[in-house]
Amino acid sequence: MQGGPVMDKPKFYITTAIAYTSRKPHIGNTYDVVLADMIARYKRMMGFDVYFLTGSDEHGQKIEEYAKAQGISPKEYVDGVSAQIRAVWDRMNTTYDRFIRTTDPDHEKAVQAIFKKLYEQGDIYKGHYEGKYCVPCESFFTASQLKDGKCPDCGREVIDAKEEAYFLRLSKYQDRLLQYYEDNPDFIKPDSRRNEMINNFLKPGLSDLCVSRTSFKWGIPVDFDPDHVVYVWLDALSNYITGLGYHPDGSGEKYARYWPADLHVIGKDIVRFHTIYWPIILMALGEPLPKQVLGHPWMLSGEDKMSKSRGNVLYADELADRFGTDAVRYYLLAEMPYAQDGTITYESFITRYNADLANTLGNLANRSIAMANKYFGGVVSRRAEAFPEDGELRAAVGETVESYRRLMDGYRNADALEALMNLARRCNKYIDETAPWLLAKEEEKRPRLEAVLYNLLESIRILGILLTPFIPATAENMLTQLGVDGSLTAMDTATGEYGAAEQYKVGEATPLFARIDAAKVLAELEAERQAAAAKEEKAEKTAENVAFLSEITIDDFAKIDLRVAEIIDCEPVKKAKKLLKLTLDDGSGMPRIVCSGIAKWYAPDDLKGRRIVVVANLKPAVLCGVESQGMILAADDGGAARVLFVDGVAPGSKVR
Repeated sequence: MQGGPVMDKPKFYITTAIAYTSRKPHIGNTYDVVLADMIARYKRMMGFDVYFLTGSDEHGQKIEEYAKAQGISPKEYVDGVSAQIRAVWDRMNTTYDRFIRTTDPDHEKAVQAIFKKLYEQGDIYKGHYEGKYCVPCESFFTASQLKDGKCPDCGREVIDAKEEAYFLRLSKYQDRLLQYYEDNPDFIKPDSRRNEMINNFLKPGLSDLCVSRTSFKWGIPVDFDPDHVVYVWLDALSNYITGLGYHPDGSGEKYARYWPADLHVIGKDIVRFHTIYWPIILMALGEPLPKQVLGHPWMLSGEDKMSKSRGNVLYADELADRFGTDAVRYYLLAEMPYAQDGTITYESFITRYNADLANTLGNLANRSIAMANKYFGGVVSRRAEAFPEDGELRAAVGETVESYRRLMDGYRNADALEALMNLARRCNKYIDETAPWLLAKEEEKRPRLEAVLYNLLESIRILGILLTPFIPATAENMLTQLGVDGSLTAMDTATGEYGAAEQYKVGEATPLFARIDAAKVLAELEAERQAAAAKEEKAEKTAENVAFLSEITIDDFAKIDLRVAEIIDCEPVKKAKKLLKLTLDDGSGMPRIVCSGIAKWYAPDDLKGRRIVVVANLKPAVLCGVESQGMILAADDGGAARVLFVDGVAPGSKVR
């Protein structure tokens, strides 16, 4: 938690997208908050009064369904997941000022007031929605917005939906928003995201936005129409102002100080919501618009987007437990390009860790400090003599500082880190060129030796300062080992003239990063994976082989809800040879996911479009990372399974 505002400093308000409380956030989700923290730390170094907001998004139909499946209230469910999110953020050493929850009372009251204000001034109106709906994204689409008939954001199946709803008049503000884009060309970064919004959404014309729902209850009630709850995007997006104390009837000093936001840090998949819906909400409220939205790319697991259903999810806290927090921060910030997706695998993580952190940075600091202790008892002073051959190193430091500031101001974190690593590599080359161990053998060359070591320690000091936003604990360790006081750890001593330190009194040289035995760690990880897979397979077999042998009464049978469902999509489940993942239309208006051990006898294309019988009220179970919401009926003669098809019967029909 940071201190209060310093009014004589320029302000910088930065936010992340608040994490949805469906599941524990994976490492791709975590990149959001690590990137924002890096920017916040850099801005503080540059003298800004920073306010950093993050949090959790806790309402919606999915939450209601997850809670029901676990037999607990939605609030109990989100309390648990929100705590997990915050724990991961804290584990990654992020310096947020507020962790807002959309179940916070101040947020809920402000959202109700926002909704009412927009309704009373005619920007929200009541009507009916009929169109395509994606349950996981909780978003409506027109047919033209679909991609290959599926959700353009997540690629999943959509369903036809119709319900009474309130709508925000997006069309009213379309031209005004387009003009804002024209007047503020840096509003959306990278530029490719801006072009996408203009060409795919604004120019074709905006449809009014559904901002309430009646098909579920877990949301902020519309206080003047309690059958409706505020739709997730109006609710969630408003956190950026409610988190500062905004209220339509009057806001406090914090809002006046920090709004508008200087930067919204979000994933590329939600750029539309933040650069179309959110600005229009603010226009309707009469509030200033954010200065900039950074739609960063995804962190992929290998070649795929991380997903529990794909079984390729990695978690930042688990990686940090094995490799250290700063190592995870470094990888995320170094590996993610500015505009293209980044990737993470254990192999690439270990390779970069050893190459950059252990060999380049760690080795530079360790041997430089060790030589200062060995040859000068830890005390190295700045020499008056100038050695022309050191000019290249000093020039490299100056050029690095200059490019670092330019890249950091443009949020090109990977490029900035590469510049710092290049400087560290140049310092290691300087050691090889000057050979301090040879200079130490000749007494008359001690002045030269001291100059060499001073140049190394001064370069490491500057590296430590510049690395602080990225790997703060390691940077602090570097500066502590150098023995420099607070007056030499400020940014202006790195951006100023080379040689700010008069003298170094270094401490004991301790390794910053221990080299990883790649073969050993990868073998351990593979053993853990195999153990987890065996556990899943055992659970799968248990689920498949449950036998109901005791007699039941008609009352018992009446408890079973058998319904006809159409298979609208089918795909194999990774890490499970026997399982197929079926996406069903059971007539409820919401897709149902069921896993079935029939992969040996049916190919996915054999099943798509067929109608089957599903046990609709079976308690959900997680099979190989996929939540199965029921069971389909099939006959087993001991050698093969045969699904019971009921083609020609409408989805949703009860089986009696």
